[in-house]
Amino acid sequence: MKKKLLSGLVAAALLGTVVLPVSAQNIAVVNGKAVPKERADALRQQVERSGRPVTPEVEGQIKEEVIAREIFMQEAQKRGLEGSPEFKANMEIARQTILIRQLFEDFQKNNPVSDAEIKAEYDKYVAANTGKEYKASHILVEKEDEAKAIIASIKKGAKFADIAKKQSKDPGSGARGGDLDWANASTYVPEFTEALVKLNKGQMTQTPVKSQFGWHVIRLDDVREAQLPKLEEVKAQIAQQMQQQKLMKFQEELRTKAKVE
Repeated sequence: MKKKLLSGLVAAALLGTVVLPVSAQNIAVVNGKAVPKERADALRQQVERSGRPVTPEVEGQIKEEVIAREIFMQEAQKRGLEGSPEFKANMEIARQTILIRQLFEDFQKNNPVSDAEIKAEYDKYVAANTGKEYKASHILVEKEDEAKAIIASIKKGAKFADIAKKQSKDPGSGARGGDLDWANASTYVPEFTEALVKLNKGQMTQTPVKSQFGWHVIRLDDVREAQLPKLEEVKAQIAQQMQQQKLMKFQEELRTKAKVE
């Protein structure tokens, strides 16, 4: 048996055609046409780039997708759709899309964001966000008279949170009793910020504060030194943002240099 097998391989080698099992070369054979394994590999790479883990179940889905595409492609070719103007136009768009994506991937590969750049960006963020953070609550209404009435009610003993839930036009904080959570004062509109920083802890504005959104009743619940994340906690996020910025700059430079007539 071994001699026959060896002699068969030798004969095939002499003819220049050592035939490997189909599974070693192709993912399947559809209507007599081999479907190369490279198609599944390419689709797998797309799945991996999206961040989705390639589990055995996903591998099976990839195989089924590749086979289905071959079946549909054969039918399209049988109908002569490959020669249609629509197909040729779409192929050109697809070619451009793939080539441009390869260009951007090549640029990012050859222009990575360095640790030094990430550290410098983080230091800029820290410098811009040091100082105090304010935990504020507010009630937003459309008219000044409404805000005045709310201030009067709270002074008489009504609960700030209850009124915020019922009357505030800010749906996010209103549902939380007016709570805006911790934030740097500069994140608010100027009128709001100016009134907020004048308050003492636990104090409420005695007159309504007008902004582009309406009339605010503001209460300062607490103050603390800014709580900033450590570099390692935001390093990946900063790198991603900076990589995107580099890519945008690269695109803009190409546009600027191009001679368009």
